[in-house]
Amino acid sequence: MSEPNTESYAASEGGIVALTHALAVSLGPDIRANCVSPDWIETKDYSALRRKDHAQHPAGRVGKPHDIAEIVVWLLDRERFGFVTGANFVIDDGMTRKMIYEE
Repeated sequence: MSEPNTESYAASEGGIVALTHALAVSLGPDIRANCVSPDWIETKDYSALRRKDHAQHPAGRVGKPHDIAEIVVWLLDRERFGFVTGANFVIDDGMTRKMIYEE
């Protein structure tokens, strides 16, 4: 998703995804490269969020740091998920599918 006047941000996100799949091809099979693209992850005062902040999310809540940590731990399990490389994991509670944020 993009907002007005966020070209540099959008370009950097696209660059991360492109770099990830290029690294996966260049460094494999010994090194796997994946990236995680999170949405709204509250890292400070989660209790300060309003009911409507949570309600706009398909899962009914704003993300927490452990939501991102869980996918990273999953990716680090080479025994079970060693076949995963060059992928971008969008961890956003479905918000990029909804495409509407409340004010």
